[in-house]
Amino acid sequence: MHRAYQPITPAGNKLLQQKWDDKYYNEHRDLVRTAKPMVDTRAPRTYVHMHMKLRKLQLEEERLATIERDNRILLEKMSHIMRTKGRVDNRNEYEHHSLNREKRQRELMRITKENQEILKRIMKREPEYDHAKWQREWEKNEQFMDNIARYPKGWYDEWKGEEEKRRQKSRETSRQSTRRSSEQTPRKKSRTKSERKESTQSEDRKEDVDQSKDAKQTEESEKPKEEEGAAGGEEEPKKVEKEEEEEE
Repeated sequence: MHRAYQPITPAGNKLLQQKWDDKYYNEHRDLVRTAKPMVDTRAPRTYVHMHMKLRKLQLEEERLATIERDNRILLEKMSHIMRTKGRVDNRNEYEHHSLNREKRQRELMRITKENQEILKRIMKREPEYDHAKWQREWEKNEQFMDNIARYPKGWYDEWKGEEEKRRQKSRETSRQSTRRSSEQTPRKKSRTKSERKESTQSEDRKEDVDQSKDAKQTEESEKPKEEEGAAGGEEEPKKVEKEEEEEE
C-alpha cells in the first residue's frame, strides 16, 4: 500500500484532507464515548440521614450523660456518708394505730352474742325423731325376719368356715399320707411335667367329688330343719306378740 494518504473523496490537498478526517474521527469517538443512555440504570443516590440516625444518637448520648451525672452525684453522696456520719436520721418512733378499731371490736362482740343465742336455741330444741325408738323397731323387725327366714342368721359364714377347715384337714391328711408313702417306698425317678400335671388334676378331682358329697349331706341334713322352722315360724310371731302384751 502506498504511504501517502488516500482520501475517500477527491481532494486538492491530501495533507489537509488527512488532518480534517482525523479531526472528524476524533470528534466522533468523543461523542460516542460521552453519549448518555436513554434508560438510567445507575443505583439510586444514598442519603446520610437515612443510614445514620443522628437524632437517635443524640438522644442516646444525652441519656448516657444523665446516667453518668446521676452516678457521679450518688458516688459523691456515698463517699460523704462514708467519711462522716451522714445527714440522714432513719429512726421512726411512730406507733401504728387503727382509726376504726373500737367499731370493729363492737361489731365482733355483737356477732358473737348473736351466735351464742342461736346456739342456745338450737341446743334447747328437742329432736322430732326418736332414734332409740327406731333402734327398737329395727331389732323387732330383725327378729321377725329371722323367724320367717329359710336359713338362720349367719349360717353361710359358719358353713363357709367349716368347709374351709375341712379342706385344710383333707389337705394335711393327703400331705401326711404322701410323705409316709414316700418314706416307705424307695425313691423313684423324678417325674416329668406331664405326670405332675396329671397327679395334680387327679387330686383336684378327688377334692371336687368330696366337696359335692359334703354339700349333698349338708342339704339333706338342713331339709328337716327347714320343715320344722316353717311349721314353727307361724307360732313364733304369736309368742312374741303375747310377750309384748304381758310387758305392757
